[in-house]
Amino acid sequence: MLKIYGADLSSPSNKVRFVANELGLEYEYVKVNLIDGDNQKEAHLKLHPGGKVPVVNDDGFVLFESNAIIRYLADKAESLLYPAAAKQRALVDQWSDFVAQHIATAVGRVLMNRVFAPFLNQEVDERSLADGLSFLERFLPVVDAPLKEQRYLAGGELSLADFNLLSALDPVEVAQVDISGHLNITRWRQDLMGRDFYTKCHKSYGDVLAAMAGG
Repeated sequence: MLKIYGADLSSPSNKVRFVANELGLEYEYVKVNLIDGDNQKEAHLKLHPGGKVPVVNDDGFVLFESNAIIRYLADKAESLLYPAAAKQRALVDQWSDFVAQHIATAVGRVLMNRVFAPFLNQEVDERSLADGLSFLERFLPVVDAPLKEQRYLAGGELSLADFNLLSALDPVEVAQVDISGHLNITRWRQDLMGRDFYTKCHKSYGDVLAAMAGG
């Protein structure tokens, strides 16, 4: 059976679970406790030499990097989430890469400095925080624009590009990033967060964080 090694507060891990859920795949979710350092233990380093999550083990085939994983899963399932036609696939790749470079990284910087650094008693990197907020101010409108004209990020059909953007934006409330002014993103996001693939993973990122902090 497919095993997904991840952490509940890892947006890339959740992205893999979202896609696996949408594809209807059976899998075992193996939680990796990052705070306790499980990711640096020998057993995990054999799966991912960089000591990160997510990782999948598909009956002996081990793969890491979330975007590589979701492309593999979609291809294996022959799913239109990653279309076979060259031009359609290129658009999915284009938006997936744009989100990874300009949205996910920026949200990660804000989340790290507003939430995780204080929690871990680490120094806040004000420059990194400012850069993250600046990136989001500049580039959120870029992903908002196509959603005004079409239902999904790469066209009229749900694709891996949407899962990339959805997972990247999952922590925005926790990170105190207000995206309500981006009306098309807000509508699109509310739709996807109500679907089974998302609710089977969690109700919201904030609920997961609150449960962990309270526990």
